[in-house]
Amino acid sequence: MTAYPAWTPAARPGIIPLRPLSFGTILGRSFSALRQNPRVLLGFAVGVQSVATFVGTVAIVAVTVASFLRLDTLRPGTPEFDEVAAGSVAVSLITAVVIGLALGTLGVLVQGVVVSEVAHAAVAEKLTLGALWARVKPVAWRLVGYTLLVTLVVLVGIALVVVGIIALWAAAPAGGIALTIAVVLASLPLGLWLTVKLLLAPAVIILEGATITGAIRRSWRLTRGRFWSTLGIVVIISLVFGAVAQLVSIPFSFATTAISTVFSPTGEPQTGAIVALIVGGVLTQIVTVLLQVVALIAQSTATALIYIDCRMRHEALDQDLLAYVEQRDAGVRELADPYRQHIGRVAAPRAPLAHPGYGYPPPPGPGYGYPPPPGPGYGYPPPPAGTAAPHDAGDPPARATPWVQP
Repeated sequence: MTAYPAWTPAARPGIIPLRPLSFGTILGRSFSALRQNPRVLLGFAVGVQSVATFVGTVAIVAVTVASFLRLDTLRPGTPEFDEVAAGSVAVSLITAVVIGLALGTLGVLVQGVVVSEVAHAAVAEKLTLGALWARVKPVAWRLVGYTLLVTLVVLVGIALVVVGIIALWAAAPAGGIALTIAVVLASLPLGLWLTVKLLLAPAVIILEGATITGAIRRSWRLTRGRFWSTLGIVVIISLVFGAVAQLVSIPFSFATTAISTVFSPTGEPQTGAIVALIVGGVLTQIVTVLLQVVALIAQSTATALIYIDCRMRHEALDQDLLAYVEQRDAGVRELADPYRQHIGRVAAPRAPLAHPGYGYPPPPGPGYGYPPPPGPGYGYPPPPAGTAAPHDAGDPPARATPWVQP
């Protein structure tokens, strides 16, 4: 007897089609992916980042106020006053830098959870927060180290440039002006270029378990040939959330001004007006922070999708993901991580498609691959001379017998 294969259902669709992605697909899924697992993407990320930003801001303000309150006990113009003022400024700056680094470290860990979630959502898997953190935890210190390394390099570069400008200003003011203009003009394209080339390093660390230097090299290679599309996605997401933050802050500013005017119609500072200004400023900052957190989630989602798309194009990751989905849906257990398979593989070039929506190659010719007919008889010999045709060309064709229901 012939054994036929058992029927298996179609693979569950993920948040993206398992093929190289277009610019619009990556950009659209970066926003729509928030609906895939809102408890993780919104509940965890927004909650953690919002609380951390609030606590960090309060800590900076408290340290700054406590430092400068010491000046009230000293007389201005004295050496003690100048020393305490310089110390207060230094303490405030150090506190802001340390808390900023702590918030950046926490932000990259949140980004790691989001990237891991998007990688699983691409193959239609929805994990809990504990399972996602279990994947990020082994490489958490690498993420932190990468963030600190990039921050240190940027700070050292800025310090060297500032020292060079100051030295040149002291020696030749005209040269200092020219160097300042050149640095300002070159900083934006250089920053955007480095942002794109290093964009995928955190995703490589999370999904591949690479080292810091290995992740930098992998990100540099994977973004090769995908610079402009990646830059467009990053810039559009930043501009969208920047514009939304401005549009949201404007009504709060008008409302705060109106309330303070009601409490203080003569313009003199009163308690009600001061309270209205403080409340309005706090509410504006809260909404701004929430928008910044959502922007971080969208950018992290876009980073994960760009990473998947680049690996599909360079290393045929889509074939590994399709094989993983088929085996998983067929009931196979203990499957290998598809994102850690065939790392660095060089995929063969893909054939261009006639219509990207269908995925079939173009026909070879007007006959769709078949040879043209040999003559008007479509390959049959002509009838012998004198043979009558079934009907003349002018006669109507025979009527087909209709099929009658019994």
